[in-house]
Amino acid sequence: MIQKNAEKSRLSMSAFILSAALDKQIIIVDGLDKSLAELKAIGRNLNQLTTLCNMGKIQALELAELKQQFGTAVESIVGLNAG
Repeated sequence: MIQKNAEKSRLSMSAFILSAALDKQIIIVDGLDKSLAELKAIGRNLNQLTTLCNMGKIQALELAELKQQFGTAVESIVGLNAG
C-alpha cells in the first residue's frame, strides 16, 4: 500500500515515507505536466527574446501572443487547482 501511494504521488519511496513521517501533506495534481511544459516553452522564448534585445539584434517587440499564451497556461493551472 505504501509503495502504491508513493508511485501515485510520483515521489521516491524514501521521500514519500519522510513526508508522511513529518505529517507533510502530499498533493497530487493530475494534468499539470502539460501546463508546466507550456510555461517552460514560453519561458525559453522569453529568454531568447531578452538575449536578442540585449545583443541589439531586435529593438521593439510585440509580445501580445506571448502574453496570451502565458495567460492561457496560467489559467489552466488555476483551473486545475480550483477543480
